[in-house]
Amino acid sequence: MMRKWEGGDPGVANQKTPTSLLLTPEGSFHSFGYTARDYYHDLDPEEARDWLYFEKFKMKIHSTSDLTMKTELEAVNGKKTPALEVFAHALRFFKQHAVQELQEQCPALPERDAIRWVITVPAIWKQPAKQFMREAAYKAGLVSPETPEQLLIALEPEAASIYCRKLRLHQLVELSCRAPPSGPGPRRDIDSSFRQAREQLRRSRHSRTFLVESGVGELWSEMQAGDRYIVADCGGGTVDLTVHQIEKPQGTLKELYKASGGPYGAVGVDLAFERLLCHIFGEDFIATFKAKRPAAWVDLTIAFEARKRAAAPSRASPLNVSLPFSFIDFYRKHRGHNVETALKKSNVNFVKWSSQGMLRMSPEAMSELFQPTITQIINHIDALLKKPEVQGIKFLFLVGGFAESPMLQHAVQAAFGAACRVIVPQDVGLTILKGAVLFGLDPTIVRVRRSPLTYGVGVLNKFVEGKHPREKLLVKEGKTWCTDIFEKFVSVDQSVALGEVVQRSYCPARPGQRKTIINIYCSAADDVVYITDPGVRKCGTVSLELPQLGGDPAAGSPRARREIRAAMQFGDTEIKVTAVDMSTSKTVRATIDFLSN
Repeated sequence: MMRKWEGGDPGVANQKTPTSLLLTPEGSFHSFGYTARDYYHDLDPEEARDWLYFEKFKMKIHSTSDLTMKTELEAVNGKKTPALEVFAHALRFFKQHAVQELQEQCPALPERDAIRWVITVPAIWKQPAKQFMREAAYKAGLVSPETPEQLLIALEPEAASIYCRKLRLHQLVELSCRAPPSGPGPRRDIDSSFRQAREQLRRSRHSRTFLVESGVGELWSEMQAGDRYIVADCGGGTVDLTVHQIEKPQGTLKELYKASGGPYGAVGVDLAFERLLCHIFGEDFIATFKAKRPAAWVDLTIAFEARKRAAAPSRASPLNVSLPFSFIDFYRKHRGHNVETALKKSNVNFVKWSSQGMLRMSPEAMSELFQPTITQIINHIDALLKKPEVQGIKFLFLVGGFAESPMLQHAVQAAFGAACRVIVPQDVGLTILKGAVLFGLDPTIVRVRRSPLTYGVGVLNKFVEGKHPREKLLVKEGKTWCTDIFEKFVSVDQSVALGEVVQRSYCPARPGQRKTIINIYCSAADDVVYITDPGVRKCGTVSLELPQLGGDPAAGSPRARREIRAAMQFGDTEIKVTAVDMSTSKTVRATIDFLSN
């Protein structure tokens, strides 16, 4: 079910919808995507002040360092709403869309438990952000907390990698079955499609940037077990890098280095444009204009988006960004002189004023807006390629919405084309979506992952003179203990196979205890000794609920110490925990929480 989103912008073809949400002044859901943006845009400025409009809010939960269930997001009008509600509104909207579409195609579809949902998140998101998405999905009614397995969290570059790896199968079908644009003509046999594809490939050889679709016959027969490749997922907000190796004989994937990346998405170019406007017209003016003329500001960002997508390194002609009339008018009233004067005064190179009411940006000016973001992406890929674990890379797949940009494609090709083959799949913006579907059908396809952090718990060990510091000494019932020792479950960048568990046994401190809470600590370092070391922080809790044992609770004999064995899984996209009461062999309810800190 792929739909072109209704709405959209002049001059921009969209397979995706923007992350925009509009709530009524009372706080109830109104619309999402282009519909939300355009409706908000058409409101009377006075009326618009009461409506809650949120845009590009997905990045907020990555940048919030202490994310909890109570974290709030600020709407354009300055009012705050719990982030969980904002995300739940968006997910509920998607659910209604999807279920409606499915029911039209399959009227007998049961409403409950018939769908496995997959939500994709950037790989660099930490555990709290992944748990947050799961909680938002529960709140939106996608699945119930009683059946958590109906919802999978997929990592975006992993999904892209799964799709890139599977491409040959799909392409084969697509190449032979695709009807020509002039209606269904005679079907060509696969062989002739292949010949044509190979010819196209031969012609594009000099560029070495393959569009996979054309290179289907040749390129994919070259991917063998043991091959290593990088997927660079360049989206709106983040860039995520994953390194995978294909394993024999099942063709499963193994992660060779922990996911890395950062906030170097396409939004960086938008922010650079905004900084340019602030430089020319003054920061105070832009802030006032955004607040007083929100609709015109949206117009301006739409105009820039279309020009941003038209930017290409080979372009010699200037790009014109039209300024809305209300911007020109508002500026004259606010400052007492016109926009042209402001441009002259600002001494900005390469940006001129056109009498038709446009900013004429030379190719150099546009390139300057892209530069900081693209440089960070190139540096990041470069640093990754220098790691000893990442030697022998054969392919570099460029995926995600930002990968459609000729500016980025050209820069990556120029930097790494000599070291490996740079490949941009067709429909590059949808690679992740299609890969997420494949992941939902078979979540075991990525067999080995790398732990992004070191995880462990704080324990007491016997105190050793000369080894342990005196301030950690604890004397209890005549015995000497050392407190705060960090007991490692898994180390940063350690390979963890799917289904591999770390087991630990815990004895409740006193008989009759009904609940045990264990604090989990994490660190980006590997050589952690104490939970008080710099860089170590408490990141979550495991709760074990202990049902009362039969017999007289008061007669808890000291011999019958109760043992709870907890097993934690680190090889999946989320950390999971299960526990068993060893005396009864019954499963104990165990939950892991990264949001309550």
